[in-house]
Amino acid sequence: MYEFVNRIVRVLKKIVPEPLVRVLRPAYHRALAFLMALSYGFPARRLTIIGITGTKGKSTTAEMLFTILRGAGYSTALISTIRFAINDLSEPNLYKMTLQGRGFAQAFMRKALRAGCTHAVIEITSESVPQHRHLFLNLDGLIVTNIQREHIESHGSFENYVAAKRAIVRTLSRSPKHARILVANEDIPESRSFLSMRGTRAIGFSAHELDIRENDDAHVIFTYAGIPVTVPLPGKFNALNALAAMKMSSTLGISVPDAARALAHLPVVRGRVERIDSGQDFLAIVDYAHTPDSLQALYDAFPKRRKICVLGNTGGGRDVWKRPLMGKIADEACDKVILTNEDPYDEDPRGIVDAMARDMERAPEIIMDRRAAIRAALTYARAGDAVLISGKGTDPFIMEAHGAKTPWSDAQVVREELARLHAQN
Repeated sequence: MYEFVNRIVRVLKKIVPEPLVRVLRPAYHRALAFLMALSYGFPARRLTIIGITGTKGKSTTAEMLFTILRGAGYSTALISTIRFAINDLSEPNLYKMTLQGRGFAQAFMRKALRAGCTHAVIEITSESVPQHRHLFLNLDGLIVTNIQREHIESHGSFENYVAAKRAIVRTLSRSPKHARILVANEDIPESRSFLSMRGTRAIGFSAHELDIRENDDAHVIFTYAGIPVTVPLPGKFNALNALAAMKMSSTLGISVPDAARALAHLPVVRGRVERIDSGQDFLAIVDYAHTPDSLQALYDAFPKRRKICVLGNTGGGRDVWKRPLMGKIADEACDKVILTNEDPYDEDPRGIVDAMARDMERAPEIIMDRRAAIRAALTYARAGDAVLISGKGTDPFIMEAHGAKTPWSDAQVVREELARLHAQN
């Protein structure tokens, strides 16, 4: 059904005038959401569905909760920016979109049911709301990791962005499920306000609850409910992600010790503070950091390392306000900054980089070819350094003008360039 609808939509786009499309689009998306859920038998009704939303930390928190559920013995499915998984079966998300439309989630949940799944963890983005992709997910629970400035151009304002997140929370409050558990970040005013929404069982989480015992560039250890929790990812922000996942899992009947045991064996989260180790004597890290806060958090996770930083920006045509700010953050935190191309879309790539460099006190090195920029950073690294390559994470393409896209993997390029360095030495 999903592929059949895709074919019909491709045909309609060619014959229906754009002005008419704009008028009909909201009704079309809402009707399609209902019809696709109906065609697959409303699979979410027979699954325990936990949504994950927020500006940053969604994918990592989703992976953490998925790992906890699997560790507790539940057959579990996952839809995330990084991948689609049903228990041990996994495939990368190559759509450059977290939550696909046209019934993708319904088709996937139906597949998960057939595989014997009882639970599903689903990332839900603000950009899915205008297309009503968040409808008919029949949420049992929702985690709101945080709210930061992001997607301002696509939503029209920060207030509209927050409203889109609120619409997702409202979907939980109106869910036909009985639990309707909301776990939200109390440290952010916007997400804290969600906790007062009627119809949900609201549970807050906060950095003030974290009793961090150890935090280095390999892991973070904290105590929760008297139990030591080791997360094999660095940074206070990952402790906070783990806290959110554990609070949700507790409402699902999973004990804190069991959740802690599962998190201690968290698999590598691709593109999220991902270490690329080819035997070199320095760290090479690939991360998705695409907001000022997440970029700062990434750099703060390696306080004792000399940092060589490679970054571009989230992409052309969006969030232009943050370009000079992200350049300034890199300038202040990194010993060496290389600015490079990322996802220019129809904008001039050099113009994006020049905007990033505007408020930097030191002149950055500008290497527009992303592979060459990564190669240079690895070449500059000395023993004990940290090469931090941010912005793409697991994004599978570099998005260019007129809809062109180049297949891409930061992690794979780092591996290839490290192999080249080893061969030269």
